[in-house]
Amino acid sequence: MDLGFATRAIHTGQDPDPETGAVIVPIYQTSTFAQSEVGVHRGYEYARSDNPTRTALQTCLASLESGNHALAFASGLAATTALMLMLKAGDHVVCGDDVYGGTYRLFDKVMSDKGMTFDYVDMSDLDQVTRALTPQTRMVWIESPTNPLLKLADIAAIAKLAREHQALTVVDNTFASPYGQRPLELGADLVLHSTTKYIGGHSDVVGGALIMSDDALHERLKFLQNAAGGVPGPFDSWLVLRGIKTLAVRMREHERNALAVARHLERRADVERVIYPGLESHPQHALARRQMRCFGGMISLTLRGGESAAREMARCTKLFTLAESLGGVESLIEVPAAMTHMSVVGSKLEVPTGLVRLSVGIEDINDLLADLDQALDGLVD
Repeated sequence: MDLGFATRAIHTGQDPDPETGAVIVPIYQTSTFAQSEVGVHRGYEYARSDNPTRTALQTCLASLESGNHALAFASGLAATTALMLMLKAGDHVVCGDDVYGGTYRLFDKVMSDKGMTFDYVDMSDLDQVTRALTPQTRMVWIESPTNPLLKLADIAAIAKLAREHQALTVVDNTFASPYGQRPLELGADLVLHSTTKYIGGHSDVVGGALIMSDDALHERLKFLQNAAGGVPGPFDSWLVLRGIKTLAVRMREHERNALAVARHLERRADVERVIYPGLESHPQHALARRQMRCFGGMISLTLRGGESAAREMARCTKLFTLAESLGGVESLIEVPAAMTHMSVVGSKLEVPTGLVRLSVGIEDINDLLADLDQALDGLVD
């Protein structure tokens, strides 16, 4: 039976427990598993290597991203680190020039010291990507939409370029979620998620994941998952799996609220620019419509009052909580240059100091609009 996305989110990898009939996958809170004889076991021997709760999560994630395999990690950066461990000194990575600050910090402050080289280019410009590729390029790293400027990359076109150079294409799909975009279907080799965000969806767990279809790639990364040990515990895996069950309905609400917020902010004279892929004013709106099924809940904006106005707006909202992270059911607001992206200050990836990033939640839309209005109106008084 060809099941729909929402059905797979609820059922794939999550059959009732054969021993007890439990409808929800149990939390297998154990560090080790009994063996009937030396080296003879039921597929599980030690919980760093495998755990049944984590297996259920990985099976579901693979299905949602149209992949054959998935691997869960303790955080998105743990998943990123496992990918970097496939590379060696002298290998080259082409990366977007607008990525999560933690990704840049890992690449620039850790992996560069190990002899890997990185070029940061505007992934929305295929010519820049082409010029950056070298015989040493082993990986092309894409965020689409990017964090925090919400630029898009033509995933299919870049994946084709990467294949011609025998390089892997990795897409950080955190902002879009599997509901909104499936990069493997567009030709990417690997998809990365911070499952902390939309997949978990409730701001109560930190996690990461890698999804792929290639068997050899899965085998190599599974070895690194176990050898490096950055795995989630069973309770964290269970929390992410619980969040997945409502991913489809949550993403529809996130998108509906975000589009309403973006259009509302565009009408305000004190807002200089609103960036949201679902707006016709977004320079890559046509690409967004072509490769995304849902535009998500992330909005960035600049105010005519600059940095001081941005900081004051973030201080004055009531429902939009001033906090890092994103993708939860509650609305959040932040100033990236002073929060999530401090690690890029002074680099070519530096973000505008007056940029405000909104993670639009699923509260009543009228309450969210009123909250933004009162915060912005207060800047004038």
